[in-house]
Amino acid sequence: MRIDRFVTNLPGFTRQQARLALALGEVLVDGQAVQDPCLDIRPFNSVTVRGEHVQLGYPARYLMLHKPAGCVSATSDPEHRTVLDLLPDDERADLHLAGRLDYNTTGLMLLTNDGQWSRRLTQPDSKLPKLYYVETEQPIEAHYSQVFAAGLYFAYENLTTRPAQLTVLGPRQAHLTLVEGRYHQVKRMFGHFQNKVTRLHRLAVGPLTLDPALEPGESRPLTPAELQSLSASPA
Repeated sequence: MRIDRFVTNLPGFTRQQARLALALGEVLVDGQAVQDPCLDIRPFNSVTVRGEHVQLGYPARYLMLHKPAGCVSATSDPEHRTVLDLLPDDERADLHLAGRLDYNTTGLMLLTNDGQWSRRLTQPDSKLPKLYYVETEQPIEAHYSQVFAAGLYFAYENLTTRPAQLTVLGPRQAHLTLVEGRYHQVKRMFGHFQNKVTRLHRLAVGPLTLDPALEPGESRPLTPAELQSLSASPA
């Protein structure tokens, strides 16, 4: 919400009075006087108006998690363990997923209580690259790369996938970089060649790579540098 609207919604303030309070430097956001009426206020901001704390704010949280196989990318599920179940009870409050991985797909996941941040990372037009390690049942042939780079048509959605970069590491191993996340996309892309994916592991989201010190099921907060790298990426 814009700061001028936020102040206008307070008891005893009209729109004109809110604008005046801003102009006089009587509105503080996180301890700093603000005068721009268009400044966006979020639940994490502390707001003081004429010496009165009107919003204390609460800390934004950003976690990376090493997702193991055999759990669902959801905040709750009546039958299966979820990624939130991997966290201590007192750390789960208000967290949601910034992107998903399939039930048996492992690797980097991001959790947050910041809806604006997660929407920015996961919106369809973000084009934020995701790097996967892939193992397959049959050998990966050289022409896969050209097909993936050109895009594959998915009849169910009536769309063609965006160009993807395939780097072959061995007869049945590869790195695959996608800039979208369609339903079972990696498995369906290799399925185009009747080649079953036997292991799928996400290594990176944009500039952020999975911490090798994290064991499956473990998580940690993002560092300020990691958070800044994601904020600076063209999502």
